Parts: sequence; C-alpha cells; structure tokens
Amino acid sequence: MSQVTEKAGAEHADWAKVFNVTYANTLETTVKKIADDDKFILTGDIPAMWQRDSTCQVRPYLVMAQQIPEVSDFIRGVVKRQFFNMNHDPYANAFNSEPNNAGHQKDHTEMTPWIWERKFEIDSLCFPVQLAYLLFKNTGRIDHFDADFVSGIKKMLNVFEIEQHHMTKSEYRFERDDDRPEDTLTHNGLGSPVKETGMIWSAFRPSDDACVYGYLVPANMFAVLVLDYVQEIFSSVLDDAKIVDRAKKLQSEIRSGIEEYGTTTNAAGERIYAYETDGLGNFLIMDDGNVPNLLSAPYLHYVDLDDSTYVNTRKTILSPENPYYYAGKYGKGLGSPHTPKNYIWHIALAIQGLTSNDQAEKARLLENMVQTTAGTNMMHEGFNVDNPKEYTREWFSWANMMYCELFLNYFDYKIKE
Repeated sequence: MSQVTEKAGAEHADWAKVFNVTYANTLETTVKKIADDDKFILTGDIPAMWQRDSTCQVRPYLVMAQQIPEVSDFIRGVVKRQFFNMNHDPYANAFNSEPNNAGHQKDHTEMTPWIWERKFEIDSLCFPVQLAYLLFKNTGRIDHFDADFVSGIKKMLNVFEIEQHHMTKSEYRFERDDDRPEDTLTHNGLGSPVKETGMIWSAFRPSDDACVYGYLVPANMFAVLVLDYVQEIFSSVLDDAKIVDRAKKLQSEIRSGIEEYGTTTNAAGERIYAYETDGLGNFLIMDDGNVPNLLSAPYLHYVDLDDSTYVNTRKTILSPENPYYYAGKYGKGLGSPHTPKNYIWHIALAIQGLTSNDQAEKARLLENMVQTTAGTNMMHEGFNVDNPKEYTREWFSWANMMYCELFLNYFDYKIKE
C-alpha cells in the first residue's frame, strides 16, 4: 500500500507512519493459518477469535482484495472459519482455534471445548455475513457461498426468529460466577423481562457487557442491513426463495419494532433513537464506543447521514447528555461503561469520522487518534482524555484496523458496498 502512504505526503507523514504499523500488525501478529481455506484471527491480547472483531480486523484489506487474489483468498479463509464457528454454535461470540477447552468453561450455559465465550450478541451473527457479502461485492467471487454458508444463514435466521420471542421460546441462558455484574444475566440467566416488539433480543452488547434492557437498538439496525444482504445473495447468486422470504419478513418486523419501540426523546424534546429498550416503556439514552452503536447507524446503512432522527441522536450522544461522552485536554468522544470514566475509544473516533462527509472533521479525528497512541504508534481500547499515556489494551487489532479504515477513506480508498 505504498501508493496510499505516498498520498499522505510530508504533511501527514505521522498519519502514514501509524497506518503502516497498524495495517501490517494484524497480518503479522493475529493470523493463525489452520489450512489454506481456514484462517483463525486472534483479537490481539486475548487468544481467541471473536466473530465481530475478526470481521473488522480484515475489512480494510478488502481494498487490496479488489486487485490482489492472494488477499481475496486470505479473507475467504477468515469467512470459512467464521461460518465453521457459526455452525458450531450461533449463540457464541468467541471461539478457540481447536477444541482445547480454553476460555470461560465454568460459565453456566452450554459450553463446548471449541467455545471461548458464549455471550449471545446479535452482531456476532451479523458481522460474518457482512464480511461474506463484502468479499463478494469487492472481488466478485462466490465460492464462499457454499453449504456451510447456507447452513450458517439458516441457523442465524432460526436464532433471530426465536429471540424475537425470547421470554417464551428461547432456551438460551447465561450466568457467570463473577463479581462483575456486567458479565452475567439476571433472572436465573434469562435476563430482565421484555415485551415482544418485533426486534431481536440480545443478551450482551458488542462490549461483551450485559444489556440492561433486552433490545439493543443499534444491533437490531445492523440485523436490518444484514437481512438485506441475505435477500440479495439468495436471489441473485443462490436460488432459495424460502430464505429470501424469511429474511424479508424478519427485516420488516425488526425495522417496524425499532421505529415503534426503539425511539424516545432527548432533553430538548426531539425524537432520537434509544440505545436500549425493553418494549415496556424503559429506555437508555446513551451510546457506547463499540460497534454497532447508534453513532454507526449510517455506517450500517440503516439511515442516511441527514436523517432527522439520526441527526438528533448524533447531537445527543456527542454531548454530556450521554453519560459515556467524555471531553478533556487530549480529546472528546464516546467512551463505554466497559472502561474507566473519562476514557474514550479509538474505535468510536474512527466511526465518528466514517459517519461524516466533512473532510476537515475526518482530518481532526485522524490527527487526534495519531496523537493519542502514547508513543506506541498503535491504537488502544480506551485512553484517558487528560493523559493518553493511561490506556487499556496495548494490543487491540480491531481498533488498529478502524484507524486504517478511516485513513483509507480519507484518501478516497473505499470498500465497495
């Protein structure tokens, strides 16, 4: 990608330096080759593969995959492993490279030796489908739309349909013997009560923290997008009208649920999207640094950038009305209850740039990200807005690659969607 860094020129040599370090780091440090068509991706400082992280870790390589077959083959290997995982257990979020019993084997849920952690998160099903679709869109290849892919899609649809009726139809339970309440579900592992809304219930957020209310609105937004991908794949590439019909029905029900139950008003009385709701009149007005979040709604193609409800939501969550918005000497942006107070996330800064049409805003955010690596030339999970030398996760590949995606976007290297 030397031509990319050349575009940065002397003016942004520091940006290019960080890009070269972070772009190479994922390939150099997180890839475990199981076979030619099976690539296991470590999240970084945890020796497991997250369905979510692994998609975001390789997304920026889709730009190279448009021209380089070896990169396309590599991404196909990641997709193959993701769908192996999904077929093994569509409720799990993180997996081992082999059946070695690593991870949280003492959790009270249906663990197997392949599973590192079994926290059900909607996005853990959405992200592999997104990567499979984007590989198709950026390279034209369809050989990954095989029997394992079809089986995985059917399991995803089954889970989505069951979890629309979580309180009455779901057998999923999760409890962890831990002092941290965010790592377990209440009500004997079932979670707090919810009303059926058409949305999909989620046990955990993309931070791997438990949901307070069962309907995580941005995760449902992501499901709407992915179900659009399913309809396209199974009508234009594969021929299965039943899957298309199921996906279309689910998509309509989820979108209706979001718009009817997933909105509230901010302090100014403006309509906004809630972060979570239970369908019973309870809402969380907040946003979290992890993706999918409300900030990422246009990135997920759920709304346009100028959608009035999104504009109101963005204004709200990028303000003190969001309890996890922090501003200090070295930055301002979204943090998370998953990390200490006054820590903002590099991932959230990248998404803020990727959901803006303002090049000056993107440049400001790239500069802020580069200036807050604490001299490591790599991104972190969260950093202290008043002292960037205080941060969480020195080796966090997802954050590195979100910086790379914003960097490429700024210089007009786009992933085809």
